[in-house]
Amino acid sequence: MTLARYVQHDTLAAFGADKVNLSADEVADYRAQGNRMRERLERHIDDHPDYALVKMLNSGSLAKATALSTASDMDLAVYVSAAAAPAGNEELIYWLRDRLKEAYPQLDDDQFDPQGACVTMRFRTPSLIDVDVVPVLYDGAADNLGTLVLKDTGERVYTSITQHIEFVRSRNRDHPQDFRQVVRLLKWWRRERQKENTSFALSGFMTELICAHMADDGVNFGDYTGALAAFFTYVAKTELNDRIFFTDNYAAGALPAATGAAVEIFDPVNADNNVAAALSAADRDTIVVAVVDANEAIADATYATTKARAVEDWQDVLGPAFNP
Repeated sequence: MTLARYVQHDTLAAFGADKVNLSADEVADYRAQGNRMRERLERHIDDHPDYALVKMLNSGSLAKATALSTASDMDLAVYVSAAAAPAGNEELIYWLRDRLKEAYPQLDDDQFDPQGACVTMRFRTPSLIDVDVVPVLYDGAADNLGTLVLKDTGERVYTSITQHIEFVRSRNRDHPQDFRQVVRLLKWWRRERQKENTSFALSGFMTELICAHMADDGVNFGDYTGALAAFFTYVAKTELNDRIFFTDNYAAGALPAATGAAVEIFDPVNADNNVAAALSAADRDTIVVAVVDANEAIADATYATTKARAVEDWQDVLGPAFNP
């Protein structure tokens, strides 16, 4: 007996539906919450022409349909008049908090929680999720291009929320449902690694971009076991030494010369942004060890003679929640 008798595409698809994915009701509820917040802000903007916030857009994994069932918050991007915004990040975040208080006066002061590079709006109604409001400094450019303050690092990068969403949608059009599902399964694998090692540095965005690179190279995303193995094999083989970039919004010639960074994965919107710039060589090596371990577990499962052994191997990849 082989893996195909125990853990195959349908097994991972069922795990995704049962454990990994947000339910359709949750997605609808969270998007409705985001829409209500956006509509309220738009009304405030209409009533106050000199208000310094310009617009609000859904962003992050919920907007790209790659969020996990474990999501505890969602991201909304608020476009801020660049001319009116304070220069420093700390000043900007507290200023943004005060502007949000003006637009949402029904909330108490303690429901606006300034973080390093965003304002978390905390909702007390059980059916509502917390919202991280991330500022984008905006001067009216087309395609919603602006200077995004990254939530995790506070770094400022010139990019486009809507073009990021379209980038993922375009890959999903080529692999209907399957691209996003493989991304979610790999984000689940990443989450398990971060439980073991809180400094595991592969981000969800990097995971999406590696998957997109594989999709562009013709990897079959319709077989989830094969797609996960292909991801682990690609990272193990290249050790993330190959440049990853995309020509959706710029030509290959727009890329900078070698940056000296340990890993180079470029923003599909702006070739000046290496989204992996913060990764050290040690971070890269930790990621490579993790994918090698995952590959070995899948290989062992391939030759398992019992379902229990195959499941145990896949639990090394996807964690104890995987129990078909």
